[in-house]
Amino acid sequence: METRTAAARLVVMDIDSTLITGEVVEMLAARAGSLPLVAAITERAMRGEIDFAQSLRERVATLEGLPVTVFDDVLAEVELTPGAAELVAELQARGWPVGLVSGGFLEVARPLAARLGITRVNANRLEARDGVLTGRVAGPVVDRAAKAATLTAWAAELGLPMTRTVAIGDGANDLDMLAAAATGIAFNAKPVVAGAADVAVAGRLDAVLALEPFAA
Repeated sequence: METRTAAARLVVMDIDSTLITGEVVEMLAARAGSLPLVAAITERAMRGEIDFAQSLRERVATLEGLPVTVFDDVLAEVELTPGAAELVAELQARGWPVGLVSGGFLEVARPLAARLGITRVNANRLEARDGVLTGRVAGPVVDRAAKAATLTAWAAELGLPMTRTVAIGDGANDLDMLAAAATGIAFNAKPVVAGAADVAVAGRLDAVLALEPFAA
């Protein structure tokens, strides 16, 4: 059973370019030979220039034919953002619930979360058939609206008011989540996100611990 302090806050983080240094879809694309195209689409999506769901489907289509064993390769390549492990450890020591919500992929997000002792995870799933990716997303796309809805649902499950929620993200897909949380933190973020968030932080992820919501 989860133990929480009376002053606990729910902290929900994006994964790609927030909890980790890179973008999982680009790591997959590098193995599919489509990295230049995918990286260009990712950049436009994170700046908010194109619809996220559309951009995701375009990028995922280039992954058709990759074996599902590619997820193990990508997991071995993933690097945590400096300060990420320290932030998660501190929040867990305080008894604060932590969740991860990503426009990336559950196949990587779930084992990554498990390494950090995080059980709340929501991300897209990639369709596979006979051990090979089909180039399609399985189920609804986790877009900016879904991210905000996930934050709200987790807070309700925990019995925490929205006034005790914190969201951290870097791209346009995080905007609704940052707005829904009591405190929305833009981390190493695109200008459109830094301008919309309550506060912007750069550098190490555990630098957020100096902010008011974490000191209260």
